[in-house]
Amino acid sequence: MAEQLISTAVHHTLPESYVRSEAERPRLDEVVPDADIPVVDLANPDRAAVVAQIGAACSSHGFFQVLNHGLPLEVMLAAMAVAHEFFRLSPEEKAKLYSDDPAKKMRLSTSFNVRKETVHNWRDYLRLHCHPLEQFVPEWPANPPPFRDVMSTYCKEVRQLGFRLYAMISASLGLEQDYIKKVLGEQEQHMAVNFYPKCPSPELTYGLPAHTDPNALTILMMDEQVAGLQVLKEGRWIAVNPRPNALVINLGDQLQVIHQVRYNTV
Repeated sequence: MAEQLISTAVHHTLPESYVRSEAERPRLDEVVPDADIPVVDLANPDRAAVVAQIGAACSSHGFFQVLNHGLPLEVMLAAMAVAHEFFRLSPEEKAKLYSDDPAKKMRLSTSFNVRKETVHNWRDYLRLHCHPLEQFVPEWPANPPPFRDVMSTYCKEVRQLGFRLYAMISASLGLEQDYIKKVLGEQEQHMAVNFYPKCPSPELTYGLPAHTDPNALTILMMDEQVAGLQVLKEGRWIAVNPRPNALVINLGDQLQVIHQVRYNTV
């Protein structure tokens, strides 16, 4: 039911259905705030050095940030802006898109799986399938009016970056550059546009709890004003501090990386 969306109102108290047990609640004292995940500058002319850095980051963290990744800044800014505009739509407009059916290719929903959860997560999200674009874009939201064009452009750019990263990860393993792309076959692509409203009691809940991504590669554009992403490494949660205009890369389960992530509320 669309009234479960948390982005339709300002919340002054945390509903009971979001409160984690004492044992499950976030603990700031277990998070390392100043330990950075690896950062790779893709504009480095020494490609061998870039490949080596990516290989090391994949082995040590399963996470890294990329700078000078080729996505035009105006495309990134437009995607972030239209995402914010989407979640500012009226409750009535958003209700038209709401679904808690995980089988739907396009849906606006909340938490993770509200049908099965006993405790919810403090996020709303818009789930979009993105490849092939011509098949799925007609189902995407038509409001705000620029949404389809802006997000289509962003998805195309991200897809090309993903293939570039596949090539460098393959090379870091001593494989042919097209190895991972060939092994994985025709790649699906989907997008989750996550929205984390201001939380009245962030110490009691999560935006998303510890998890791994089931796909091959996640390319994440973080809102620099919304901190909270953390990576588990050697028993310690490391805060991911986004660099300006950087993208965060996460190797998913299909590439056999076992590191976990979670997202604290803000």
